[in-house]
Amino acid sequence: AESCLRPQGSNVERIDYIAKADGRLTVSGAPAGYDAWLTAEAARRRGGSVLFVASDEAQAAALSAAVAFFAPDIRQLPFPAWDCLPYDRVSPKPDVESARLATLAALAKGLKGPVVIVTSIAALLQRVPPRAAIAEASFSARVGEEVERDALVAFLAGNGYARAGTVRDPGDFALRGGIVDLWPPGTDEPMRLDFFGETLDAIR
Repeated sequence: AESCLRPQGSNVERIDYIAKADGRLTVSGAPAGYDAWLTAEAARRRGGSVLFVASDEAQAAALSAAVAFFAPDIRQLPFPAWDCLPYDRVSPKPDVESARLATLAALAKGLKGPVVIVTSIAALLQRVPPRAAIAEASFSARVGEEVERDALVAFLAGNGYARAGTVRDPGDFALRGGIVDLWPPGTDEPMRLDFFGETLDAIR
């Protein structure tokens, strides 16, 4: 279902209508910044996820910054478009791939609470792996538990991580004796897994 709403009536009526609307909703005639505030308020009042589809990546970036300003407490999930053409000789940048995979993984696990997913038309037109493949592509490790390092390395290699001498970009991993360095998609900084034998001693 799709409906169209023009900014008229009271703010409370508009926000309640948008928050309760199911399916797609087009808001037209909204001034810059107002769309971000409406998106954040809709997510807050729904207590669930709201998908904002921008016309391009520049509008998506502006919307994301505005949502962070109006509602810094609301979680945002970016879903950017590739920065290269399909079948091009170059691959998307690691940070773009990481952001897309992190959002897909969060969606596969299920979202709780107010969340704003920011994407663009170009990003939505690009194919993604099946939901089942994303949901199964995870590896769990806790401090104090025994972890098979060979299984961890096989998982990283089989899920698109690149082995490197030094971890510099999302999607890299490196092995140094009892230490495994890796940079999972969607995290701001890399991680260091410190092993004592087969036991995961620390995560830094």
